[in-house]
Amino acid sequence: MHSLEEVKEKTYKKRDAWWTVFLVDPLASRLVLPLANHTRVTPNQISLGAFLLGCVAAWFFFRADPVSLCIGAVLFHFSFVLDCMDGKIARLKGTGSIFGMWLDYMLDRVRVVICGLALMAGQFQLTGDLTYLALAIVIIFMDMLRYMDALQLYKLRREMRKKIRQAKRDARQTLELEGIETWEEEEESDSQLEEQTKKKVDLNQAFKKKFGWYLKVRDRLEEARVRPHLFSGIEFQMFVFIVGPITGLIMESVVISAIILFVFELAIIYKMWLSTRDLQRELEQIQSGEFFARDHAVSTGSAEV
Repeated sequence: MHSLEEVKEKTYKKRDAWWTVFLVDPLASRLVLPLANHTRVTPNQISLGAFLLGCVAAWFFFRADPVSLCIGAVLFHFSFVLDCMDGKIARLKGTGSIFGMWLDYMLDRVRVVICGLALMAGQFQLTGDLTYLALAIVIIFMDMLRYMDALQLYKLRREMRKKIRQAKRDARQTLELEGIETWEEEEESDSQLEEQTKKKVDLNQAFKKKFGWYLKVRDRLEEARVRPHLFSGIEFQMFVFIVGPITGLIMESVVISAIILFVFELAIIYKMWLSTRDLQRELEQIQSGEFFARDHAVSTGSAEV
C-alpha cells in the first residue's frame, strides 16, 4: 500500500509551477492514493479522462452564461488535476511510457484549442464582438509558442552540454598526449583530469553577474518547490480558463496573461542568449587548456590563472 508521504517523495517535482504546487498537488496527491492502492487504472486512462473532462468544460464555456462559465472553470481545474495525476501514477508505480508522454502532451494541446475556441465562440455569440474571435487565435498561439519554445530550449541546453562534454574529452586527450608537463605528479594529474572532466560547467555566469539579486529570490522560491519562471503555460491556461470565466473578466484575463507570458518568455530567451556567450567562453578556455589549469590552481590553492 502506498502512503501519502511516498506519493510526495516519488511524484512531487523538485520545482513546479506555483499554481500546481499550491492549488493542484495537495488535492492530486490525495486522489492518487485510492487509485494507486485499489484500482488498476493506467496513466493513459487518466490522461484520456482529463481530456474528456476538459471537453465537458468547453461545452459549458460555449454556453457563455455566468453560471455555465463558473461550472466550466471548475471542470477545467479538475481536468488539470487529473492531468497531473497521470504523471504521479506513472512515477509512483513505474508504469510510465514514451507513448504515454506523447499522448499526455498532445491531449493537453488539443484541450487548450477546444476550450479556447469554445470560450471565445461563446462570448462572440453572446456579444457579437469580433475581438473574442481574435483572442481565440491569441490563446492558441501563446500556448503553442510556450511549449514549442520550451521544447527548443531543452534541445538547445542538451546540445550545449554535449559540446562541453566533447570539448573536455578532446582537451583531456590533448593534455594526456602532451604528458601534462606543467603539473607536478602524473598520477595526481590524471585523477584531477578525470574529476575536472566530469565537473559541471556553469553557463549562467553572465546572468548571475547582471542579476545577482535574482539568486536570492530563486532560492526562496525553490524552498517552496516553486520554479522561478512564475508565469508559464500553466498559469496562462489557468488565468484564461479559470480566473477569467469566474470573474467575468475574460477579455482582460486573456490580454493581461498573454502579455505577462510573453514578457517571461523574452526573459528566458535573454537568459539563454547570455548562456550561449558563457558557452563560447568556456569552450575557448577548455580548448586552450585554461579550464583545467584554472581548476587545478583553485584546488591546490595557488594563484589564480
